[in-house]
Amino acid sequence: MTVPLVDLEPWFHGSLKDRLKVADQIDRALQDSGFLLVTGHGVTKSLRDDTRRQARRFFGLPGETKQRYAVSVGGRGWLPPGVEANAYAEGTETPPDLKESYSVGADAAVGVPEIDDFWFAPNVWPAEVPFLEATAVEYMARMRRLSDELLTIFAVALRLPENHFVAHTRHPTYTFNINWYPPMTVVGQPDDGQFRIGPHTDFGTVTVLDREAGVGGLQVFTKDGRWENAPYHPDALTINIGDLMARWTGDRWRSTRHRVLPPHASAPDEDLVSLIFFYETDHDARITSLGPPIGKTEYPEVIAADYLKEKLDAITVT
Repeated sequence: MTVPLVDLEPWFHGSLKDRLKVADQIDRALQDSGFLLVTGHGVTKSLRDDTRRQARRFFGLPGETKQRYAVSVGGRGWLPPGVEANAYAEGTETPPDLKESYSVGADAAVGVPEIDDFWFAPNVWPAEVPFLEATAVEYMARMRRLSDELLTIFAVALRLPENHFVAHTRHPTYTFNINWYPPMTVVGQPDDGQFRIGPHTDFGTVTVLDREAGVGGLQVFTKDGRWENAPYHPDALTINIGDLMARWTGDRWRSTRHRVLPPHASAPDEDLVSLIFFYETDHDARITSLGPPIGKTEYPEVIAADYLKEKLDAITVT
């Protein structure tokens, strides 16, 4: 498969040889695809299901109720239809993405107002869905632990000290987007060039996605220039890296373009909810490319927060 399936169980419970084998599988996947599916991750189905269930309760509220929580890209709360077009990050003018999102994230302030106001703003929780907060907070904590474990595997895959990446995630920025992709019966016929999420790459270090299977689902852009449906496994999480990690590894690993197809006339009632955890680094981390023999491109050093803010501004519909 273009997007391989990797079992993490041997990493958590196997020998050193087993751990290295898992790390090498992930290294190959990130070089070839930039995406992989992982099982044996330890995130319970009940937590994933409950988070999705609470989110559906919010998205099912009347529009005027959801509007109380409306924010723009990068804010904490509800991203209404029409405010985001991910293809803008590639310089492509497209209609807005056909989705709604509820966005929360890291909220442990560092004490610097201009940093805290954007990267560590207090999360906002809808009073109408009282159990969303507890469920989402638990989910984010589990995702952060898994993301740090993945960064540790990444370091081992490159035969670097295990803390090479996690040394820069002591007080990280991260965002948890719960995306609702409404059915065609709600949004109508998509415009030309309109997607549930337009073609783009992610921006951070690692993205952990729990998704539902659908006709209007995830596609990845292969090395040989084709759009291909991403495989689905009910027990697996989908993992990919973002631009910051590709830069960090000197383009050894691919930050792969991907998109979510629009709703299709063959499934007019299909609606999907995706749980997407975007992990980054400490806001002030200085990201320097790994040179040869690991990497092949040496980029100028960047400060993580500055780099990521520029990317977020690019996808905001004004």
